[in-house]
Amino acid sequence: MDCEDEKIVNSLLESYQSVGGINHIDCSNLPSKGAVAAISQNLLQLVFPGYHDEEPIASRQLRELTAQRIRVVREQLEAELVKSLSNEEIGGATAGADPGHDLACHLLEALPRVRRLLRTDVEAAYEGDPAARSYDEIILSYPCIEAIAIQRLAHILYLKEVPLIPRMMTEWAHNRTGIDIHPGAAIGSHFFIDHGTGVVIGETCEIGDHVKLYHGVTLGARSFPKDEEGRVVKGIKRHPNVADGVTIYPNATVLGGETTIGAKSTVGANAYLRGSIPDNSLVAIEPIEYKVLDKNRLEPAESVDAN
Repeated sequence: MDCEDEKIVNSLLESYQSVGGINHIDCSNLPSKGAVAAISQNLLQLVFPGYHDEEPIASRQLRELTAQRIRVVREQLEAELVKSLSNEEIGGATAGADPGHDLACHLLEALPRVRRLLRTDVEAAYEGDPAARSYDEIILSYPCIEAIAIQRLAHILYLKEVPLIPRMMTEWAHNRTGIDIHPGAAIGSHFFIDHGTGVVIGETCEIGDHVKLYHGVTLGARSFPKDEEGRVVKGIKRHPNVADGVTIYPNATVLGGETTIGAKSTVGANAYLRGSIPDNSLVAIEPIEYKVLDKNRLEPAESVDAN
């Protein structure tokens, strides 16, 4: 079937006029997904030098290479920040003569602090996983390290009320790792997500030190309050708090902004919590009744006439 290009163009143009809310036309430019992905990858090179490179890095190269990478990331980030801020009112946290430059510098100046935290995350993975053979293996292959690193970096911009870019960064990591951590989540030291696939951590989560999660864990919202016009109320505490030393096993769900998992508690696999538990608690699901049968002794199924 031959396409009638003019007919398709006219139809789409009519759609652009009639279907609003998903067009961005005659407006300022938006941050580029490709550029934010490149910034995220370059930031990983800065926080884990030598682990995200094709060639080995020698000590004698380190100063020049680091300076070059800082310049590249600053220029990339400034450009995307200008786009981001041009689409929003700039609040007090980002106000300044050159807010894009100031925010880029703010993030880059925080890199040594972020690296200290990431070292504790790698330690937690090594101590928490008996299959881990080395720090190299963890940094190179564990998806949680990449997801946590990008979230910790995005969180710095989130706290400065930067629109769009923090969420774009964590969604880039989500796409690569299967781990969905909102940039707003506040996460302590020694954080480890074993396996990781399917983990969801909401915007207003507060996670303490030495917390371990397994795959499929959800730290989510219990409900979404609405205003008088039926619209979801934003900016309120919706997600749980997880205190120091907590372990949450696979596919457990913990919901609600008033929910706190007490320190050193353990939440068993498949648990479903909508309320707080005290320190040193163990949440376990009652065993499900099942049968174990010898397949060799099963009666053959009766034949069924399909006609």
